[in-house]
Amino acid sequence: MRNRGSVHHHPAELLAYRRHVGDRMRDTRQRVGFTQQALAERAGLDKQAVSLIENGHQSPRLDTLWHLARAMGVSVAELVDDNQT
Repeated sequence: MRNRGSVHHHPAELLAYRRHVGDRMRDTRQRVGFTQQALAERAGLDKQAVSLIENGHQSPRLDTLWHLARAMGVSVAELVDDNQT
């Protein structure tokens, strides 16, 4: 197997980050007053996808994050960055 430089895979860190993104997404969704169903419809997704992301069971693709953020009127950074409020 080839070494890819300084890239290291840490499953526990990835899981924690998925949960972080899911928590931020849920908090933002609730702050703007959407149900999971309403957000899913506005973002062109199904409710199950929103639920899986919010519960940290699925990592959203960048384009999915973009659609979710746009549907809620926030930036992608607000959903993924610790330093955003």
